[in-house]
This record gives sequence, C-alpha cells and structure tokens, in this order.
Amino acid sequence: MLARAVDDCCASARYNTRVKIRNLEELATTPARKDALLIAEAGLRSIDTAAVLDRILKIEGDRLHIGNKSYPLERGGRLIAILVGKCAAEGAAVFDRILGGRIDSGAALGVGPGKDAGNIRYYQGTHPMPSPDNVKGTGALLKELHGLTANDTVLFLISGGGSTLLVQPPCVAERMDELVAKEAAALKGLFKSGASIQEINTLRKHMSLARGGFLAAAAHPARAISIIFSDVPGNDLEFIASGPTVKDLTTVKDAEDIMRRYGLDLDKECLTETPKDDEFFSRASNVLALSNATALNAMKEKAIELGYSAVIQNSCLTGEASEVGPALAADIDSAAPGTVILYCGETTVTIDGKGGKGGRNQQVALSALPHVKSGRLVISLASDGRDNGPHAGAIADANVLEVARSKKLDLADFAARNDSSTFFETLGDGLIETGDTGSNVSDLLMALAEKK
Repeated sequence: MLARAVDDCCASARYNTRVKIRNLEELATTPARKDALLIAEAGLRSIDTAAVLDRILKIEGDRLHIGNKSYPLERGGRLIAILVGKCAAEGAAVFDRILGGRIDSGAALGVGPGKDAGNIRYYQGTHPMPSPDNVKGTGALLKELHGLTANDTVLFLISGGGSTLLVQPPCVAERMDELVAKEAAALKGLFKSGASIQEINTLRKHMSLARGGFLAAAAHPARAISIIFSDVPGNDLEFIASGPTVKDLTTVKDAEDIMRRYGLDLDKECLTETPKDDEFFSRASNVLALSNATALNAMKEKAIELGYSAVIQNSCLTGEASEVGPALAADIDSAAPGTVILYCGETTVTIDGKGGKGGRNQQVALSALPHVKSGRLVISLASDGRDNGPHAGAIADANVLEVARSKKLDLADFAARNDSSTFFETLGDGLIETGDTGSNVSDLLMALAEKK
C-alpha cells in the first residue's frame, strides 16, 4: 500500500521519477509518519530542477521564453550558458536538452559529481567551505564572459550554494590560496556565532570578484538573463547566492562592520567594493523562478489530499534551532487532530564549544523531541538533502522518544553539544535520507497531528 501511495505521489512528475526520500518505506512505521513523509516527498518533488526548467524554459525561433517573459536572441550573436549552485549539474543537462542546438559555449559550477552537457563544461566545487577548486571553476565562468558584445546573450541559472562556489579573491594569484583559507576561517566564525544569511552574504559579496553583481558586470554589454532559484527566506535577490547578477546595495563599510561585530580577523585587502554603476545592469534581467513557496503549496495540496486540514504558518522561519523545535511542538500540541502546519526557512545553530555532528534540521528535531506528545510529530529537513552532513533531517515523535529513553540517552546533553547526528545514528531511527536532491529552496519543516 505504501509503495502505491509513493507512486501516486510521484505520478504527476514527468522527469526524475525516483523517490526523493530514499528510506521513506523504512521510516513509515505509523500512519502519521507515512502521511508526513508523503507530504514531504511532494514538497521535494515540486522543486525538482528538471521539472521546474521544463515547465518554464523554451525556445521558439529567435526568442527565448522563460515563464511568461520573452527575450530576443540577436542575429549573429552568441548564446552563453552559465550555471552556478547546487542545481547547476542537473540544470546543465536540461539547458543542453532544451537549448543545446543554440548554446555556443558555457560553464557550470556545482556541488558534487556532474558531467559536461553539450557545449557546457562542468566544474565540481566544494561546499560549505571555499577551496581552490571553487576558484578554478569561478575562473572558468568569468572566462566565458570575457569579450562579449551587445549582440550576445548570457543565460544564467543561479541557485543556492552559489555563494560558497563563487570564489575569486581580489588579490594577486600568488596569494590566492592564503585568502581562500582566510575566507573559510571567517565563514567558520560566522557560522559558529549564529550570524544571519544576510550578514554572511554581505561579507561574502565583498570578498569575491564574482558575487555582488560582478557576473552581470562581466557579461556587460551582452544581454544577461538570470533564472534564479531562491534558498533565502524572503527571496531577496541581492542575497541569493550572494547576488552575482544583481546590483549590490551593501558596501565595503557594511562588510567591515560585520567583521567588527563578530570579532573576525580579516585583512581589509581581502575586501573589494562591488559594482555600483547602473550601466552594468542596464541589460540584466533577473527572474525568480523557484522559491520555497512552490514546496509549501505542494505540501499543502498533498496534505489536503490525504484528508488533513493544512495551513502554511511561516515561509521565512528563522531563529535558534534549539528554540524553534519546541515552538513547533507547541504549535501542533494545541492543534486539532488531522492538522498539518507547514513552515520553510533557515534556523541557526550557535555552537558553544567544540560541538558535535549534525545540522540545524536535526537540531530542530532533537530539540522538539521532549515536547512532542503522542500522536504528534515534527519533521525538519534540508531541501538539498544535506543537513551539514549526509543526512537530510530527522523526525521527532513518540516512537523516537521511546527508543531514546530505552537506551537511556540524555537528550539535553546531545542538544547542548549540537551532536544531533550522533543521537539519531545511535537510535537507528528518525533520520531522513535523500542524498543530494539537486534542488535547494531553504529547509522544509512540518508539524502534524494524526487523524482520528
């Protein structure tokens, strides 16, 4: 029955029909879990990169169509494809399938394994920390944008993870490795301190010649069209992948203020001002094609189909993971049976001391666990499938709590040490496995009260 339910959940998708949650059947040990996992599966499938691009992208004659917008391709001009982020590998294959005969050249810089697609060359970078591989891939993207004319068109796909990938320190080549290491150290400090994504990406924009509008400036005077997949709560284009094709409204002074606020030891020569001349952006168009609203709506629709009363509570959820977990448990504790409450966003984990294994989603679930009543559950998972490690996220329910108590595990101790992965691995239950999903629209969170 469950296999049939999964097939039904996936039947409407035309491409990439494999189940996203690999251990769905293994985890679905109760009716509430089964329904919650099917709802999460629907959310993940709705943001599938290939499905989204197939829905919005087409070419007819000398016009490129993206959703309800149309752009001319100039006669005699070149079409260049540039893709960056966690969706780059899958996106390159779709670009080649739809536009392959028209793409003159291109480069894709992604996370994890990938391959060349037609005239688009693939470069594998690292995440969540910068590396020389990211410098190499970014250099290849910038090389593709060199020497373009007003007759040329550049089609970008910008997605989450682009901030880490677009590494190009403003320095001489001889100091490149040193400054990449300094950027990594600065990021570790910000992550440990629980800095917001806006603060982190403000600093990032001023540490690279490929973020904060630099790619649009490099493409000028060609027409630049960016398809943007948002992973940032609120969908501010300036901060998605650190806004490589969007005019940056922050300044070097803002970046320096963040350094002082968090006590970062970073040379000012690591910083650069971002392009401010409007001319660089006069032929740039940015199209928000995907956000967490797509996933939330798909999850709500699936919940209603399964007989639940569903509400989208918050699409910009933030806050400490250790506080968000109990708050979600409280939300569902006061809800009627047969209720699903949906959220998207990005929580933070402020690390006190060395810390353990795991990410913010597992921390949310672990923190919720002591507060989840029987017949209720909380799920939190990373839409890209990687919650600071190999697991996507976790489930908190009475089953997990019972096993934890039988094994005499100290929930508070694991939570205080931010060692959520070790906790769930020790249990052997509750961890959600997807592998790399090839998508990224922030985290998906859900609280569910089982039906009577």
